Amino acid sequence: MTTDQFNTLLHKVTPLIQKCDTNMRVALSPKIKLEITLKFLATGDNYSSLAESFRVPECTISLFLKDVLDAIYNVLQEFLMVPSTTDQWKKIQKDFLDRWQFPFCCGAIDGKHVLIENPPHGATDYYNYKGTYSVVLFAIVDAHYRFIYIDFGTNGRMNDSHIWKKTKFYSALERNNLELPNKAVFVGDDAFPLATYLMKPYSRHEGLEHKQKIFNYRLSRARRIVENAFGIMASRFRVYRKPISVSLDKTDSIIKATCALHNWLRTNLIYMNTPELVDGEDFSSGTIRNGSWRSIPTAGVDELMTPLSSNNYSRNAKDLRDRYADYFVGPGKVSWQDRMIA
Repeated sequence: MTTDQFNTLLHKVTPLIQKCDTNMRVALSPKIKLEITLKFLATGDNYSSLAESFRVPECTISLFLKDVLDAIYNVLQEFLMVPSTTDQWKKIQKDFLDRWQFPFCCGAIDGKHVLIENPPHGATDYYNYKGTYSVVLFAIVDAHYRFIYIDFGTNGRMNDSHIWKKTKFYSALERNNLELPNKAVFVGDDAFPLATYLMKPYSRHEGLEHKQKIFNYRLSRARRIVENAFGIMASRFRVYRKPISVSLDKTDSIIKATCALHNWLRTNLIYMNTPELVDGEDFSSGTIRNGSWRSIPTAGVDELMTPLSSNNYSRNAKDLRDRYADYFVGPGKVSWQDRMIA
């Protein structure tokens, strides 16, 4: 974060975190509160270390931390909002086509385990399959690695598919209340159920045809955006690098604040056209590397989404996935894709 960005953020949060002096003590300045909070997020340092660095008592840090985290989210939440119009969704679709060559994609979905220390009550609910304690951050991400929807706080025992079906976004999607374009899909991994609005890979347990392997590759490179978004955020906010040792309500506030900060900083990067250090591909060797590239096939896209004839929901979803597979080896082919599955 640059000095200018810090000052901008300080100006935004000051009205929400400033306290008045009393006869007993001088109130801690908003600047110090914000500095301590951002260092906590950036380093994951405990209260003791922060207290020593800033000469502020641990109990004081514990008291104001959640207030500052919530203030950060409140002033930046405009950067973390579900699109409210069809045109906004179409802009995301265009970005996915331009950057990742996946037509009609409105977002990549996934869940991330946020490690926590053993909670005092109901610990077994938070004990996940990896043998750690966690809450799950479920997210939908746009083509620029920005979160457009987050759901957080669900205990780590639940899998992504169950969490997905419990979200408000899923309910709105099922009720068709999201102002999505007629041609709209999201991309996810094997954990999610295949649907006409949610594409997932063909099962690798079956012998796959060439076009199915190509589909899996093309879907994977669009879906990797959400993994990269989590990775970028965790590299910037190292509070995620070890189990978070604060209460669950403060953990929720950490997640909200860091997601909003991530989007705010990512948006500034996009406007400044700063190079991105995210997953890319070396097409000559067929390997993944850090980098960026552009190739934009658009021919045949309209034909891809012609109406499906069946009334069978599951059959329609499978037919649509097959149609994508045909498109990716036909008019939507990119020159390097065969090397990436060799």
